[in-house]
Amino acid sequence: MTQRGELAAVRDRLAVDGLITDYAVAVDDGDWEAYRGLFAPRGRADYRSAGGIEGEAGVVAAWLAESLRLFPMRQHLIVNRRVRFGVWEQDTGDTARVQADYVNPMATAGPAPDFVCGGRYAFALLRTDDGWRLSEVVVREKWRRLPDRRAAPVIN
Repeated sequence: MTQRGELAAVRDRLAVDGLITDYAVAVDDGDWEAYRGLFAPRGRADYRSAGGIEGEAGVVAAWLAESLRLFPMRQHLIVNRRVRFGVWEQDTGDTARVQADYVNPMATAGPAPDFVCGGRYAFALLRTDDGWRLSEVVVREKWRRLPDRRAAPVIN
């Protein structure tokens, strides 16, 4: 790989990482306009494993806005990001996949979380004229801890 190619790869990796961070911030801040702007045309999200819905990003954003009103405090921690470029058939370097683990504490009131869940995201990305955008987000919730601390964690 040439120096120019290496620089392009680093720039792409940083842009993809920034997009994943922007996703978490948009959800945590309830910025649904920003959330929708992160997706490519026809981009989709699937929150079914966490008790949610699957559909076009705008529809899912509206559902999230309503559902997450219960939790004014949210803080996604997205870690262990594995980025892979060009894994789709006949790719020209314009697609990427990211696998990332998450922990998400949420609170109904006050700073202490009432609800904590964790799992893994599968992001599919597409390079567009406007930069990298999400073509698909799939949430795979693995566990959750509910407000009753005496209860055992729910393992999915």
